[in-house]
Amino acid sequence: MILSKRPDVERFLAGPPAGVRVAVIWGKDRGGVRERADLLAGKIAKNPNDPFDVALLTESDLDKDGARLEEELSAISMMGGRRLVRLKLTGDKASPDKAAAEALVRHAEGALNPDAFFLIEAGALERTSALRKAAEKSDAAASIPVYEDEVGDVSRMVREALTKDGVGLTSEALELFVARLPRERGVARREIERLVLYLGPGSGSTASPADLVDHLGVEPEASLSDAAQDAFGGRAGPAQSALRRARAEGEGGPSAVRALSQHLAKLRRAAILQSAGAGAQEAAKASGIFWKNEREFLRQLRAWKLADLEALSTEVLEADYACKQTGSPDHLISERLALSIAGRARRLGL
Repeated sequence: MILSKRPDVERFLAGPPAGVRVAVIWGKDRGGVRERADLLAGKIAKNPNDPFDVALLTESDLDKDGARLEEELSAISMMGGRRLVRLKLTGDKASPDKAAAEALVRHAEGALNPDAFFLIEAGALERTSALRKAAEKSDAAASIPVYEDEVGDVSRMVREALTKDGVGLTSEALELFVARLPRERGVARREIERLVLYLGPGSGSTASPADLVDHLGVEPEASLSDAAQDAFGGRAGPAQSALRRARAEGEGGPSAVRALSQHLAKLRRAAILQSAGAGAQEAAKASGIFWKNEREFLRQLRAWKLADLEALSTEVLEADYACKQTGSPDHLISERLALSIAGRARRLGL
């Protein structure tokens, strides 16, 4: 079975239902995969690091001994608890994928130790992956894809972590901090921990954008938000260069398209508010524009009309969909979109 909706995944990670003895957690965000796998392991085994109840295997172990995986899944817990077998697949070789799939099928059918739980961590599994197919087909297994966090997910994660440590950010500071976070969840968690230490755990302080200047330093030129601002401002060259620098820093095409989409959404919201009678500055502030970018945003708002933004929305959605197709050159798709937007902006007089 496939579990992709947040409530379903959260319920499963809190305690798998009876009859489910396999979970395959997979995705490009290895930090997100590991975080969910660790959470589930803690629910299955009293001590996830206990060598008597827990077996940790990698694809290297499968290469060395093809029978090792089923032997571990057949073993009985020596200490009386539920046995947990964790397999971490770090590469894209077909042989470990096939071996894991075969073991999954036998274990899901109850052919091995039915009381053992089989937990598999993997990277981005293609639709042709035997392991992914086996997990999706079996009622005794759960396939849990881990997608890149949306901005709202990241914001919620930051707020929850800061609240737990007794500190906070204003809405503008939160937007600034989230925009600067890397998309890999494990790295993002470490950056949040650094921020907590900077603000002082338990201090009760709520930081503003100005308070974050020393912590964040100078914003990188490869910022995706800057690339989006350049594109909508008619600056094709700087927008393309910024996207390429962002790619070198680890940002993919989907993230770039999302940044462009978010800037479009802010302009659209501001344009709607203006049409309802709001002033330009009021509309910009209500759209969540950071104060340093307000002047440029207002310049763009004067040129981009609501009809122009509505017409562009379809192109952005198509680019977002194209980026997520298997094997697509997502960085080229995002660059083409940015250049197209910049061209329209130039024609609008920007």
